[in-house]
Amino acid sequence: MADSKHSIGDNGVRFKDKVAFVTGAASGIGRAIALAFATEGAEVIVGDMLEEEGVATVREIETSGGKAHFVKLDVSSLPEWHAAVQFALATCNGVDILINNAGISGTAFSEVLDVDAWHRLMSVNSDSAFLGTHCLVPVLRARGGGVIINMSSISAIRGQSNVHFGYNASKAAVHILSKSTAVQFGRDGIRCCSVHPGLMEPMRTSGNVKDPAVRAKFMERVPLGRTGVAADVVKPVLFLASDEASYITGVELYVDGGYLAG
Repeated sequence: MADSKHSIGDNGVRFKDKVAFVTGAASGIGRAIALAFATEGAEVIVGDMLEEEGVATVREIETSGGKAHFVKLDVSSLPEWHAAVQFALATCNGVDILINNAGISGTAFSEVLDVDAWHRLMSVNSDSAFLGTHCLVPVLRARGGGVIINMSSISAIRGQSNVHFGYNASKAAVHILSKSTAVQFGRDGIRCCSVHPGLMEPMRTSGNVKDPAVRAKFMERVPLGRTGVAADVVKPVLFLASDEASYITGVELYVDGGYLAG
């Protein structure tokens, strides 16, 4: 995001002449990631189902001197992925960085044995990351390489009693998908990593985790003693996508205030 001294156009150069495709970029962490890439010089494709909010994100970037485009995208739909990639090729001549960020909270569903919830979580959280990879690996190859960053969660690492276990399973799938992508396409110059946020500010789809009592109980296990904010995730994502991390691939980065260390 632009500061008081610089517009997006002249602030950062880490991603100058790069195109970043960010899913779930109309709100929350995805929006913050899109704004940050633009601040660092990237042309950004904002992919989301929320058209009004997505267009607003694009306008904010453009107002600050950056370049961005909105494409309506249901990340669980392969035809919509194909259409979004064709849009990216026609509008930006390619993509260099894919951020598979779109997802549904594990607390969006109260019944852990809800079959429809299982399918919805797997479809939006894990199938989407594969579909994005499926569609964009050929594009990244054509560019001589690129970066894929998949948003996983600490829920990929251990079981939890307060979320639908479809969330744990879907985020675990994203975790190993990232490692497999790194191994299978490293020779093509494609790097892939997963980022695992811990307790963050509530998502648009969050359920009981919005309850202060639930959050307070979770917070007891966070050594740093605070909730994470979008900036805590954005900075590691920018690093992993940059040339500063050119020899880093297949890793999982925990952004959890030390939760998994305990």
